[in-house]
Amino acid sequence: MYVRLMKLKFWKNMNKKDINIEEQTDCQNNVADMNEEVTEKAAADATDNSGDEAETEIPENTEEKVESGDESNNSSDSNESDEKSPLEKAQEQIDELKDKYLRSVAEFDNYRKRTLKEKAELILNGSEKAVGAVLPILDDMERAIANGEKTDDPQVLREGISLIYAKFQKVLESLGVKEIETADADFDTDVHEAIAMVPGMGDDKKGKVLDCVQKGYKLNEKVIRHAKVAVGQ
Repeated sequence: MYVRLMKLKFWKNMNKKDINIEEQTDCQNNVADMNEEVTEKAAADATDNSGDEAETEIPENTEEKVESGDESNNSSDSNESDEKSPLEKAQEQIDELKDKYLRSVAEFDNYRKRTLKEKAELILNGSEKAVGAVLPILDDMERAIANGEKTDDPQVLREGISLIYAKFQKVLESLGVKEIETADADFDTDVHEAIAMVPGMGDDKKGKVLDCVQKGYKLNEKVIRHAKVAVGQ
């Protein structure tokens, strides 16, 4: 009996232990379930919070991207307007040089036409100054002829002609005309023209101008007519 009672107590205790073990197991399972629920809830909250933050940050990033896109478009447009390709720059330089060339050609053509016109006018009217200076001499000669018909005194006519001659010489000098010297001058082929050679005049007359048959003249140091002379040899 005693043994049976001890066995019953043993099994009761074992049952209690089993119950306690099962209760502990259940509690542990409940705690684990609660921890899992808490963990899942915390994860869900974190996910929701991260989603909210992401949703709040997305517009900012979008605005920044839009602004950066606008700035990049503006900068690209400004760069395209400011920076031109080498081909466009070369074409602009060609157009500029072509314009300068056409302007230079037009200016040179106008200059050529103007100089040709001035040259033609100079050829046609180059003697205007000389003619204007000689006209008073013509007037004096007409008056001398008219007075010569009224008098028979040769002295009066001679004096009148001498005055006209002296006036004419002054007019020529004013125009740059000078007489070539021939009196006792050495023969010079640049200004003299020998029309006669006179032998036997002595060594002192050799190569000298003995006589002037026709006077020669210079215009501004340029010989316009050689003096015709006789030269000793």
